[in-house]
Amino acid sequence: MKKKIFSGVQPTGNLHLGNYLGAIKNFVELNNDNDSECIFCVVDLHAITVKQDPKQLKRNIRETAATFLASGIDPDKSIIFNQSSVPSHSEGAWILSCVSRIGWLNRMTQFKEKAGKDKEKASIGLYSYPVLMAADILLYDSTHVPVGEDQKQHLELCRDIAQKFNNDFLSPEFLKVPEPLIKKEFSRIMSLKDGLKKMSKSDPSDLSRINLTDNKDQIINKIKKAKTDPMPMPSEEADLSKRPEAANLLGIYSSLSDQDLKRSINEFKGENFSKFKEKLSELLVNKIEPISKEIEKLLNDESHLDKILIEGSNKASIIASEKIKKIKDLIGF
Repeated sequence: MKKKIFSGVQPTGNLHLGNYLGAIKNFVELNNDNDSECIFCVVDLHAITVKQDPKQLKRNIRETAATFLASGIDPDKSIIFNQSSVPSHSEGAWILSCVSRIGWLNRMTQFKEKAGKDKEKASIGLYSYPVLMAADILLYDSTHVPVGEDQKQHLELCRDIAQKFNNDFLSPEFLKVPEPLIKKEFSRIMSLKDGLKKMSKSDPSDLSRINLTDNKDQIINKIKKAKTDPMPMPSEEADLSKRPEAANLLGIYSSLSDQDLKRSINEFKGENFSKFKEKLSELLVNKIEPISKEIEKLLNDESHLDKILIEGSNKASIIASEKIKKIKDLIGF
C-alpha cells in the first residue's frame, strides 16, 4: 500500500539552506518515490499567527510554491497548494479544537519559545496552531508526515487528537493516526556564524545563512566568511562534539553530496579549512544556483504559478471536503 504523505512550509520568504536540507530536499525524494502519494502545502494560515504585510505575504506564498517547483517537486506527481484556498482546513481545525484539551496545548514547548516572555500578548492562533496542523494532516488520511525534531511534539499531539476523536465518536481508525518520517542526520542546519544557533531568516546577519535565492558570488562569499576554528579538519566523528562549526559545515557537505558524515570526515581529515571551504562552495553553487535561477524565472511568471496553485487547491479540496462531510456526519451536523 502506498504511503500518503502530507507536509507544509510556512511562506515566510527567504527560504534558506536549512529549509532545503531540513525539509524540501526530502520532499523531492518523496515526490520521486513511486510508493508515495504526496501533498505539499504552503501553510499560509499558519503564517498569520504573527502579523504579516498583506502584499509581502502574497509574494511569499508564490515564492514558496516556486521553491517547491524549482527544487524538483513535480505538480503532476504531487499536489501543491496553499492552505487558505481550501476552507476545510479552517473548518476541521475548529471541530478538532473542540476535541483537543487545553492541558495538551499547554505542554507545547514551541509556543513558549515563539511567544517569548510576554505570553499574554501572543495571539490565540499562535497558541492553537498545532490543532490546525493536526487538521492539515488528518483531512487527507495521511499515513506519514516528514517532521523535524522541533515539530515532533506537534505530531504527537495530532496522534492524540485523532485517537480521542475516534474514541469519542466510536469510530476506530476513522481518523488515520500518522507516523513520523524523521530524517535524523543533518536535518538541523546551523548558522554559518554560530554553530550552536539554528540557521534562521530572522538572524539579522545575512552572512549567517545561504538563501535559496543567492547567486554564485553570494554563496562563495558566505562560505568564505563562515565561522570555523583554528584547528585542522577533524579526523574522527568524536572530534566534532566540541567543534560545532566544523560539525555544521561537514553536515552540510555530507547532505548535499548524499554521503554519510564518516566518509566526509575521511575525505578532508587533517586538511586546512580553506581547501574544504572551496569544495563546499563548489558543491553549494552546483546544487543551489540552479534552484535560485529557476525561482527567479518562476516568479517572473506569476500566472503560471497561480495556475499550479489553483489546480492543486482543486485537487486538495475534493479530498478534504469529502473527509469533512464524513466528520460532520459522525458528530451529528
